[in-house]
Amino acid sequence: MPGGLVALLDDVAVIARAAAASMDDVAAAAGKASSKAAGVVIDDAAVTPKYVTGVSPDRELPIIAKITRGSLINKLLILLPAALLLSAFLPWAITPILMLGGAYLSYEGAEKVMEWITGVEHGETLADPIEDMAAFEKQRVAGAIRTDLILSGEIMAITLSSVADESLMLRAGVLGVVGIGITLAIYGAVALIVKMDDVGLHLAGKQSQTAQTIGRGLVAGMPHLLTILSIVGTLAMLWVGGGIILHGMEELGVHGLPDLVHKAELAVEHGTGAMGGLLGWLSYATLSALFGLVLGGVIAVVLHKILGVGKTDH
Repeated sequence: MPGGLVALLDDVAVIARAAAASMDDVAAAAGKASSKAAGVVIDDAAVTPKYVTGVSPDRELPIIAKITRGSLINKLLILLPAALLLSAFLPWAITPILMLGGAYLSYEGAEKVMEWITGVEHGETLADPIEDMAAFEKQRVAGAIRTDLILSGEIMAITLSSVADESLMLRAGVLGVVGIGITLAIYGAVALIVKMDDVGLHLAGKQSQTAQTIGRGLVAGMPHLLTILSIVGTLAMLWVGGGIILHGMEELGVHGLPDLVHKAELAVEHGTGAMGGLLGWLSYATLSALFGLVLGGVIAVVLHKILGVGKTDH
């Protein structure tokens, strides 16, 4: 009996070590996949605050909570099973789907650049008065969840491509960890951003001169922070979108343009000494972003000027 108990404990220890190793594999793969999805994450954090613009301050956090719940449903109940089925039965489709996502990111980034240059926005505006706040809030949440589904799809596709050769359980674990972790990180950051001005106003009303200074700084800094987030998110979208397309072209056997970009990266890396690694990566990211900008610009022109999709009067 003691011998059987010892054997059982040995088996439990082996299983525990294997589970711990698996969790380490999941964590490492999730970290790698999350870094690849950085561009989408930054853009998601930059886009989401607009969905609470125009609502009363006491409804901001409940709306963000509803969007967070919808995002988790998108990732865990819709996209995760779809990604696992795709990797099991249609693995060849992962690269084309990623490239479609890259084209979408390039289009979104290029459209934002075009809006900055022309001053003409293709999205919704707040010019019309809000007559039914409950309906307005419901519409905003639904719109945010639809946008999140697109961005989450790209995040999960990027994640899946990073672990496509791993076991089914590891793929599922990584997709789950990335889905939950990125969702909480994005919407936690969004909650902090949208409440920053309220915190600033609260501190500005304190008697302490230091608190007042910090409070006024937070209030004054909010517009600048949102502008910076928008710029960084746009650049990240172009870089990630263009990079995904270039990598996909290589996977599909189209090497001309990707090889030129890699040669430029290597030339910069070998010609800049100790900073070669950083500057080489920066050159690749810059060229990927420029390619994404051109590609996205072509898509935007075709959609808006030729097909008439998304045209506005303002």
